Amino acid sequence: MSITPVPRVAVIVVAAGSGTRLGAGAPKAFVGIDSHSILWHSLHGVFAVPDAQVVIVAPESRSGDALTEALAVSGDKADFASVVVGGPTRQASVAAGLAALRADIEIVLVHDAARALTPPAVFERVIAEIEAGAPAAIPVLPVVDTIKRVDGSTITAHVDRSRLAAAQTPQGFRREVLDAAYRSATAEFTDDAALVAEAGHRVAVVDGDARSFKITTRDDLERAQSLVTPSVTEQSDPAANRAAAMPRVGVGTDVHAFGGDGDLWLAGLEWPGERALSGHSDGDAVAHAIVDALLAAAALGDIGTHFGTDYPEYAGAHAEAFLSRTRALLAEAGWRIGNVSVQVQANRPRFSSRRLEAQAVLSAALGGAPVSVTATTTDGLGFTGQGEGVSAFAVALIVPA
Repeated sequence: MSITPVPRVAVIVVAAGSGTRLGAGAPKAFVGIDSHSILWHSLHGVFAVPDAQVVIVAPESRSGDALTEALAVSGDKADFASVVVGGPTRQASVAAGLAALRADIEIVLVHDAARALTPPAVFERVIAEIEAGAPAAIPVLPVVDTIKRVDGSTITAHVDRSRLAAAQTPQGFRREVLDAAYRSATAEFTDDAALVAEAGHRVAVVDGDARSFKITTRDDLERAQSLVTPSVTEQSDPAANRAAAMPRVGVGTDVHAFGGDGDLWLAGLEWPGERALSGHSDGDAVAHAIVDALLAAAALGDIGTHFGTDYPEYAGAHAEAFLSRTRALLAEAGWRIGNVSVQVQANRPRFSSRRLEAQAVLSAALGGAPVSVTATTTDGLGFTGQGEGVSAFAVALIVPA
């Protein structure tokens, strides 16, 4: 006769959010990534925690659906799963989860269901840090973007990103620490670590994971959709899984007319004395075609998805800003850039004297991935041949990281 172990660890899965910014017409946790919901994918990582009690906090209208998802994923751990109804705020929802914990629980993890692709290793690192003596621990990632403090539309200060980190979940706590912090809370906090820190406790950090991003917008959902195919097919279709691990190719094009202000920026270089291209940024058709090719290869949308006019921070931006951010997006999605080839179609500028310089600048912005640049005048044909603008066509190869 086997004896069911008494769980010492509990995971509270917060799945009660409305998902307004996602705009899917349903509570966010119950929106599909593929044929399964965000919650279903999230619970795969949660139930990988050995012998843990799992409490799902869901909207009252979807509590039955939440239990169905839990039973579908839990396997032989179904006895450890339960669902409670969430409150009007995140803290109220976590408090409802705390009230449902078994008496023997010593370590509590609070996890956002919206971080659906969090690998089990992140849970393990948080638990290990608590078991080593920390009262609280959270996974974090370094901040890679340049951070500015702004007032309205004006930059007021540069923020040193070396001292910043992006917080993720699961966030782990000694049970007595989290219980006491909730009993004494007098304000709402954006996460449980802030509440515990306000109560005077040290919060340790462990390595997070790029896959543990939070699904908040449609862009985030598309990114998750591009990532789940390998994990699902790995279990059911080895042939499809081998295909998902293969390199991918993407193509991108961009066209800009002459007519901008200042000097020309093209292929990451400034061309003094040449007419500028018009556009939301600097009109660098070469860099923009590369961005589109890379995003297409990774199924992450296109340049308008991530850098369009809805993103004022890219107004007037040059190639380095676009390419470094695109490289980061691919890395977060599990891809590495193999190489890029781009052809420029234009009467001017003449690339022959600066080809190697352009290739070096573009390659550096892509983390060293080789970039080749060729150019043609199209024999005077079309709008490029007539000197009205510049066209670029790029092909990109990416490989699993």
